[in-house]
Amino acid sequence: MAKLKAVCHFHLLLFLFLFSSFQLSTQLPPSQSQSLLQIQQLLNFPQALSSFNNVTDFCNIESTQFLTIVCYEDNITQLHIVDDVLQHPPSFLLNTSTDSLFSTFSHFPNLKVLSLVSLGLEGPLPPSVANLFSLEILNLSSNSFYGSIPPQLSSSKTLQFINLDSNYFSGSIPDWIGSLPFLTTLSLQNNSFNGSLPDSISHMWSLRILSLSGNSLSGNVPDLSNLTSLQVLELGDNLLGPHFPKLPKSLSILELKNNRFRSSIPPELGLSYRLEKLDLSSNKLVGPFLASLLGLPSIKYLNIGGNRLTGLLLQNISCNSDLTFANLSSNLLTGDLPTCLQELESKNGDSIYGGNCLSNQDQKQHPLNFCHNEALAVSIRPHNLEHRKLHTEIMTFLRIFGGSVAGIVVFALVFLTMRRTYKMGVVKEPSTRFITENSSVTGTAKQLYDAKYISQTMKLGTSLPPYRTFSLDELKEATNYFDASTLITESLDGQIFKGVFTDGSVVAIRSLTLKRRQTSQTYTHQLELISKLRHIHLISALGHCYEFLPDGLTIGRVFLIFEYYPYGTLRSHVSGLPGQKLSWTKRISAAIEMVKGIQFLHTGIVPGVCSNNLKITDILLDQDLHVKISCYNLPIVVEHGGMMTSGVSSTGTKGKRQAMGVNHKDKNDVYDIGAILLEMILGRQITSQNEVQVSRDLLQVSLKTDEIARKSIVDPAVHKGCSDDSLKTMMEICVRCLHEKATDRPSIEDILWNLHFAGQVQDSSREAPASPSPSPQMSSKENGTHIQLLIS
Repeated sequence: MAKLKAVCHFHLLLFLFLFSSFQLSTQLPPSQSQSLLQIQQLLNFPQALSSFNNVTDFCNIESTQFLTIVCYEDNITQLHIVDDVLQHPPSFLLNTSTDSLFSTFSHFPNLKVLSLVSLGLEGPLPPSVANLFSLEILNLSSNSFYGSIPPQLSSSKTLQFINLDSNYFSGSIPDWIGSLPFLTTLSLQNNSFNGSLPDSISHMWSLRILSLSGNSLSGNVPDLSNLTSLQVLELGDNLLGPHFPKLPKSLSILELKNNRFRSSIPPELGLSYRLEKLDLSSNKLVGPFLASLLGLPSIKYLNIGGNRLTGLLLQNISCNSDLTFANLSSNLLTGDLPTCLQELESKNGDSIYGGNCLSNQDQKQHPLNFCHNEALAVSIRPHNLEHRKLHTEIMTFLRIFGGSVAGIVVFALVFLTMRRTYKMGVVKEPSTRFITENSSVTGTAKQLYDAKYISQTMKLGTSLPPYRTFSLDELKEATNYFDASTLITESLDGQIFKGVFTDGSVVAIRSLTLKRRQTSQTYTHQLELISKLRHIHLISALGHCYEFLPDGLTIGRVFLIFEYYPYGTLRSHVSGLPGQKLSWTKRISAAIEMVKGIQFLHTGIVPGVCSNNLKITDILLDQDLHVKISCYNLPIVVEHGGMMTSGVSSTGTKGKRQAMGVNHKDKNDVYDIGAILLEMILGRQITSQNEVQVSRDLLQVSLKTDEIARKSIVDPAVHKGCSDDSLKTMMEICVRCLHEKATDRPSIEDILWNLHFAGQVQDSSREAPASPSPSPQMSSKENGTHIQLLIS
């Protein structure tokens, strides 16, 4: 039996030897051997290919960490070349272009795997890469490729793996990437890709790894919830957001760190039972922290540091036994650190939780009221609703009693009761303080009387609800706790949200972060002025709300609540699509309403609001084609470096000649009126100061010619419907508004009078006038009756 076993072993060894000898006899076609030597030369003889100098049988070269060649049936199927680019400056690595290099690889018709790593390859990725018709894996990481991914690569339907990490690729990720049916791995980390992610990614059913970290990608992530094979998603260090992406439950690694996500963490993430690594750090995520993430069955690494997540932690919260790293730092968490995180260090793990408001002081914490005041999204419990109702009743009571001493006394008593209740732990909502205007009815009436023409123009804003103080609770409810979906726009000094109150009214809420810390008394006068800026042709303020810092006295943020006006701009109705353009008569009416709004800004309060940097895109039209000005200076906003806007973005570039001196600030707005009238007359967009000057000169020349010449430069949509007298009047006042010298520009009253005259002569051109019309050259000072009619 022993001999039989020995014989069997011998025959087995003989078979293996003969088989290996047969394999070693495999020879490449001469053309492929020559191509390998040519590649060595094109790469300038790198150390990784030094073995080429001593062999002729390339298929049997011993594999190393720098070189692997795999053959099958006398053809190269895999080629891996890795070098240390630090030892070879890129400028000396190549003797020719990358196109020649990839053209050489096409001599391997069965090449399925090509890996060229850290070779210092420099230049655009050539289209010839698509000539590798059998290619399944492409790894060109850690080189110096630049430019966009060639579109010819879309024809490589066999590709399953693409790794272009650590190059200098730029441009957008192409939409055709989703047309590669078998692609399982797409890794483009550490490049310069920008723009939004293509929607086609959401249909890449075979995708398992998507790594796009370290680029400049922006916008919302497409819906990935149907990619049930996706296991690794790495999107960190980009500009993505604000909405948290919709994700599949199959993920084991999720990295979204250092982006611009501002929404809450979806509850579904707490059901990701395969998740091993989760990194959401350095965003601005709001809402409650999901404590269940600590106990996910596979979680080993958790990082939510550097957000605005809220929640009450308890000691008995459980963690997964495999958890080795947890970073909860720099959020708004309260309560006690879970025992399982305290014990993490004893298990050679790491737990970071500083910068919250936890009771554990081993790592630096903020005082409790810091997290209360800073929290933007917290759960509303039934007793919090009672708290808000009580606030509403108090403010209603104060509005009834005004600023009387009795009202203040009652308010103080109720407030002390609430404060005591708060300290007893019944109310745990972030404390919000309110301003109480102490101006008496007599004082307010005097201000109104002092303002020029205020008695007439204030009538035009009486349809608005009374200006009032809002509570932070109201604003949270109206914006779904400042959810990212309600964010309209964002600037350096704050954000603007769209809010919907319980009664269905829609508002724009501006959150203004104050650069200088002041008490409420500092802003009382400014807010009182804002409350008086109410006019039918302005986007008007409806109220305000203060958010106090932990000291209870200093204001950290002011919320200003405005009308919401989501209609089209004047530009879209004068230089947009032909079917949407205003008639000549309606253009005059819109101009009159616009100037009335500006007149109110100048004269409706003392001091007036001037130098408003008006643009035609700031002039909005409702469904009835009535005008509202959406962007103008506000005292509290201007002081902190911004402009009031209603939430409708203003675009376009416009230069202007600034009026110097306090006495001529209103002339800046007159210049802006001229630029807007210019576009209304010509019917085309004017987006630069040079265009303003050229077009003004064109109007000035046409005023000295005949009617035919004048109408030849007017918007074709209205030149047949406007009378020459009306057109000439509009042109004349437009040119005067655009005068280089501020002192030579007309007053607001002059502009209004001429616009009304243009409307009158336009109407009289259709039917004989009952009496002669006044001369269009008559100034407003010579016709006081008309001034009073225009203002009323």
